[in-house]
Amino acid sequence: MLAEHLNAQAAEFLRALRRHREGSDATDPVQSARSALDMRRAARRIGGALHTFRPMTDTAWADPLRAELAWLSGTLAREHACSARLGRLLEAMERLGAAAPVPGQREEGAAASVRENALGIARAAALLERQLTLARTRAHSAALQALGSSRFHALADAVALLASDAPVVPGDPYEHAARAGRRLTEAVDALPLGRAARPYNAEAVHDGQDSPWHHVRLLLRLHRYAAEVTGGDTSALAEAGRSLDRHRDAAEAAAAASAAARTARIAPATAYALGVLHSSQRHEVEAARFAFQRAWRQAVVVMPG
Repeated sequence: MLAEHLNAQAAEFLRALRRHREGSDATDPVQSARSALDMRRAARRIGGALHTFRPMTDTAWADPLRAELAWLSGTLAREHACSARLGRLLEAMERLGAAAPVPGQREEGAAASVRENALGIARAAALLERQLTLARTRAHSAALQALGSSRFHALADAVALLASDAPVVPGDPYEHAARAGRRLTEAVDALPLGRAARPYNAEAVHDGQDSPWHHVRLLLRLHRYAAEVTGGDTSALAEAGRSLDRHRDAAEAAAAASAAARTARIAPATAYALGVLHSSQRHEVEAARFAFQRAWRQAVVVMPG
């Protein structure tokens, strides 16, 4: 069961790698990006299986491979994350600009204030675009460098061996999958779900409290990957997982807005616009926590055992 899953995911990794090379040779950026995403998905599933079912593997072989898969997955994820974050923040800035009052027949001082706020929003959007485009370009270069490195070629060779011969030892995969489910439940129980159940409770408005929620997101993903090995059903947790994805995206967008606001020598109106943007994203964090606790409680009712 575990060996078959590892064989299948390794084969998918190698197919994605072949498509990526073909796309690069044909200068097809869309195919290259899609195949890199497929490669990352396969790498995460292999790494997740090696983590959850570690007692059923040759750890001297599995642990270094899992570390290399995590390196590759993280490297390939950064460019996509920068692009998604930029799109999210610029869209939020557009909403902020649309909600701003339009100068009309009013006192000269009030009209000047409105114009200054609009200019601050435009400058904040331009600053975010510059910073995140630069980060995306650097992430793209890092991904290309990684995919051409000897380190990656060694990893690809290891995955190629895994596609035909997974060094798995006897064990009960259901026991290890169940343990992954218990770890998830324990981590969720430690969350402040009672406060998250109250809308506008301001618990998530401030930074610095996101790590336990990100950890639950990771455990939920590992639980889902374990179910792929054992044939379990995690469909009841799909909405909970999407809520945690939104939580992660909003938290990271808020952090990017906060970092931009610390740029030296920016105008007060620009800093104010970035502060409003940060606040709106933290409210999105709060909304995602509220949605997660509702989805989790509903999922617990329908999940077996």
